[in-house]
Amino acid sequence: MRVTLVEGDITAQQVDVIVNAANSSLLGGGGVDGAIHRKGGPAVLAECRALRASRYGRGLPTGQAVATTAGNLPARWVVHTVGPVHSAQEDRSALLRDCYANSLRVADELGAATIAFPLISAGVYRWPVEDAVRQALTVLRAADPAHLTEARLVLFGAPTYAVAQQVRAG
Repeated sequence: MRVTLVEGDITAQQVDVIVNAANSSLLGGGGVDGAIHRKGGPAVLAECRALRASRYGRGLPTGQAVATTAGNLPARWVVHTVGPVHSAQEDRSALLRDCYANSLRVADELGAATIAFPLISAGVYRWPVEDAVRQALTVLRAADPAHLTEARLVLFGAPTYAVAQQVRAG
């Protein structure tokens, strides 16, 4: 699987799967989650509500992933995953890596060939950007999916993209 870095808007990626850095409620929020729900439209929210009413009554656990339609997004599916909140007192890196690994697994089970990830937990969950990129690339580079041929790490803004390029090169 080819891993690429892209500066841009996750909601504009023309791929089979767009990954949503969701909150556990699955009902939308701020940042990436809010943008995906706004652009995806009511179909995404309706499927998320159905998931809450059936399998995830208490919300989606951190590190897990689940798929819905992509609605109005330029993708076939959205894979929602809940990243961990960064903590200086507790190493939650394994949970962050689980977000990427479980999202890849769900996308591969769907038969997707292309997937776009935001930088999970690096926004309001305060994960340091450099380490967030390192954790993402560790999982994406090691993955050997059956169907996926491309994984994009979509970085919002030139400063974040520059950090990601440095981490990839280093």
